[in-house]
Amino acid sequence: MPGKTAYTLHAEIFKALAHPLRIEVTDILQEEELCFSQILEKTGGIKSNLSQHLTILVSSGILRMRRDSRCNYYSLSSGKVVKACRLLREVIAENLKRQNKILALQ
Repeated sequence: MPGKTAYTLHAEIFKALAHPLRIEVTDILQEEELCFSQILEKTGGIKSNLSQHLTILVSSGILRMRRDSRCNYYSLSSGKVVKACRLLREVIAENLKRQNKILALQ
């Protein structure tokens, strides 16, 4: 059984992902590294808002940032982030199916 520190670190990662835009960014970055402006264009977000969210993802270790003379580039720190998000989507899908079956019986 993991120690309390492991649970705390686990919770920190979940907190970092606890916003729809941050989850969208991890989804967008699963294929390739992108420049800030490309992420902004794909999400349709607000520049200052996106910047704050990217900072949270980088500081939590979910994303890596590479500075270039023209742009900051972002990428996932690990492909396991994508796998974890996929697993969570499967849990959501299973819960929805279960709820739909219950509603169908009423």
